[in-house]
Amino acid sequence: MTWSSEELDLDAYLVRTGYNGAALAPDLETLRALMRAHVASIPFENLEVALGRSVPLDLKSLQAKLVGRRRGGYCYEQNSLFAAVLERIGFQVAGRGARVRASGPGLRPVTHAVLVVTVDGEPWLADTGFGASGLLEPVPLRDGTEVAQAGWTFGITLEDEGIHVLRTLGPEGWADLYAFAPQSLYPADFTVMNHYSSSHPQSRFVGQVVAQQPGPEVRHALVRDELSVSRPDGTHERRIVPAGELTAVLEEIFGIQLDAEDAVRLRALSERSGERQ
Repeated sequence: MTWSSEELDLDAYLVRTGYNGAALAPDLETLRALMRAHVASIPFENLEVALGRSVPLDLKSLQAKLVGRRRGGYCYEQNSLFAAVLERIGFQVAGRGARVRASGPGLRPVTHAVLVVTVDGEPWLADTGFGASGLLEPVPLRDGTEVAQAGWTFGITLEDEGIHVLRTLGPEGWADLYAFAPQSLYPADFTVMNHYSSSHPQSRFVGQVVAQQPGPEVRHALVRDELSVSRPDGTHERRIVPAGELTAVLEEIFGIQLDAEDAVRLRALSERSGERQ
């Protein structure tokens, strides 16, 4: 199996995500229900990277962290686990590598991992690991697609060389989130990308805390010490999280519980980050 789904504890995953959809089958209804449940229950977070640790992507480690310890993860972890779940159920799943465009103009390296799932001969983008601005459900990979997901609007456009672009509609119009080529990627490719994102000094995940959660009515995003809250009507709220409140915010908003040692280390990191600003 490409995504090691034979090692998956599917029942534990379904309990972790609170899946309450119909009987599992490789169909669109199941894909939608699984993705909604996953995104709602497993937060996007980089805390292992922020603490200077490695991020293993083998399925045993992913299950232990995201399912057993009820933690979150970033794109490689989230989508590797989700791919194993889908493969186990019988879906046709392929990895893709995307260039993030959400940060503005400029050509960036391929550092974001996404999934393309084929259902009844049609490809769907299924990405559980883009953080606060991410999808809540899969979207069809058709040029000109526009879908509303609980107040948030997403679209797909096709560029030269078969490049698909995921876009989002905001108060100021359409904006690109990321773009990806049709080339299939595999777990080994995710491992290479993961190494850069978890260790390179230019990676946005190194040396700072990131925790995010999309949702139907509100999005939460914590980057370094700034917590932002966004709603579909375009309103935003931002506040600074003092280092002493970081652990409480991670638990209360993102459902991330830390042991005492990690809480102390992250507080120290937050204090240092605040001093550099």
